Amino acid sequence: MSGPTAGPGVSVAHPGSDLPGWLPDAVEAAGGRLVAPGPETEGLLWFGGDLAVLRSALASAPGTRWVQLPSAGVDAYADAGLLEAPGITWTSAKGSFARPVAEHALALTLATLRHLPERARARSWGRSAGTSLFGADVLVLGAGGIARTYLDLLAPFGTRTVVVRRRAEPVPGAERTVTTDHLAAELARADVVMVAAALTTQTRALLGADELAAMKPGAVLVNIARGGLVDTDALVAALASGRLGGAALDVTDPEPLPDGHPLWDLPTALITPHTADTPEMVAPLLRARVEENLRRFVAGEPLDAVVDPATGY
Repeated sequence: MSGPTAGPGVSVAHPGSDLPGWLPDAVEAAGGRLVAPGPETEGLLWFGGDLAVLRSALASAPGTRWVQLPSAGVDAYADAGLLEAPGITWTSAKGSFARPVAEHALALTLATLRHLPERARARSWGRSAGTSLFGADVLVLGAGGIARTYLDLLAPFGTRTVVVRRRAEPVPGAERTVTTDHLAAELARADVVMVAAALTTQTRALLGADELAAMKPGAVLVNIARGGLVDTDALVAALASGRLGGAALDVTDPEPLPDGHPLWDLPTALITPHTADTPEMVAPLLRARVEENLRRFVAGEPLDAVVDPATGY
């Protein structure tokens, strides 16, 4: 399908035919032309699916200068070697889904501190237990949009919050920012460890057996980023020993977490099936990102959420 001949050709790579109904109007409103992947393609919109389809679309469209991805994390594209394609600027949805994911992270934090996984499984009155988030020491791994929104949500609780990131630049809402070489020392102080870092070759198994052993006894772990950031076997062992107060995971490694996996049976584990940002929540947020980057691409302006292939996010 094509429109006016003025704007650059924008293509959509998708394994099926159920494209967003708003897309043709959005491309036209930005001043572009919606074309099939091919010689006229300059920008490519990818809405997810088999990466072989994306690879095929790029092969048929050698003039592609920009690809918009549908997710905040780009580890799958990096692992597939796609981000190394020369002459292409890749943009992601990073930052777009920060609010719903940070909201979920807060819900998991409160639920774990208040022992709700244990109480949800209970069939008798049980013991009195729970920890307040007010005034707690919280360690946040990562400093992207989700982490920053989580910090905003923590503000009413008066938490003492430290951020761990690659660089030590201050992060609004955090009392201190430290680099990853200080991770072990900070883990020993934190009541809550919330994982919001990107998954890269450098951060895979960022929290392994040694790091989990360094955590404060009774502390809780929350992961809403990528399952591969945490060594699952080591986490199972730490929870089974009773040393950790609990773990709340919206992401796991492997994912989906298989039926019968030990995590399902641990009373201090709370698992949600990667639902921090459901399709219903994500759809309008992704649409806003795509429409804005379409406008910028056609206008020749800098794109939003550009991926750095060197860092992997």
